[in-house]
Amino acid sequence: MNAYLNYTRLVLIFVFLVILAGGVVRTTQSGMGCPDWPHCYGRLMPPFSSKDLPADYKKYLDKQDIDMKYNPAHAWVEYINRLITGILGILIVIHVSWSFKKFFSSKQSIFWLSCLFLAGTVFEAWLGKLVVDTNLAVVKITLHMLAALFLAVIPALILHRLNNDKVVHDKNLLILTRITLIVLLLQIIIGTDVREQVDEVSKALNYQQRETWLSQLNAVFDVHKIVAIITSLLVILIFWRSLSHASLQKIALFLLLIVLLVAAAGFLLVALNIPAFIQPVHLLLSSVLFVSLFAFQLNLKS
Repeated sequence: MNAYLNYTRLVLIFVFLVILAGGVVRTTQSGMGCPDWPHCYGRLMPPFSSKDLPADYKKYLDKQDIDMKYNPAHAWVEYINRLITGILGILIVIHVSWSFKKFFSSKQSIFWLSCLFLAGTVFEAWLGKLVVDTNLAVVKITLHMLAALFLAVIPALILHRLNNDKVVHDKNLLILTRITLIVLLLQIIIGTDVREQVDEVSKALNYQQRETWLSQLNAVFDVHKIVAIITSLLVILIFWRSLSHASLQKIALFLLLIVLLVAAAGFLLVALNIPAFIQPVHLLLSSVLFVSLFAFQLNLKS
């Protein structure tokens, strides 16, 4: 059992790695680094330089609206993102096979959750293709992010069902946690809209004058900051209320730590004029917070 649980944790870590890689792709403007899918310039691997491009490479460049010439760095960042997602798919196929062998005759719900995990990954890959085919359409990018969060909660649910942890009966804490989950999800959705605005502003300025980007965002950015403060306060309240339950104290402390890190990353994004290396970290931390909060509420009953 321990080997299966550890493998499930490994797959969950890979989901977070996919989310981080996706954040790096957006931060580096590499989303159209490979203008075709599943190939890259018609090949299995990106060319190492413009000298290695196929004869018909211009038909691929016509799909871009950023580089307009071959950028090997962008191509390889996007390719690595796809490669990590592909590895995740292989890991999940193994997970489904293992789940069938181990639980189909005893705990079928674990097997079907694993199948749902695989189906969600296929859907996520399909969404990724749509994002490329539509040149990074905004709505599809948001769906891409939400689908990744959905994927991450499935292994958390599997781990919960296989662990024999005691359930805490605290109706008020359960309600508070579910409200916080909804607010946090709203914050993440609004954050994708803010990120899209940053993309548009930065592109219009040819990715220069970074210090002026934030001043050109609309009121959605202010809403995002307000919702972030509300989320932080709610998590702090969850931590405070969890102190009376010994079995919840460790995960509640982890939630508090993560929300403080999310807040710190958000502060640095504003204070330092959106440094590129912090953006994917901010996204990753927000995703970890959401999944951890989801796992926390599984330990609660009214």
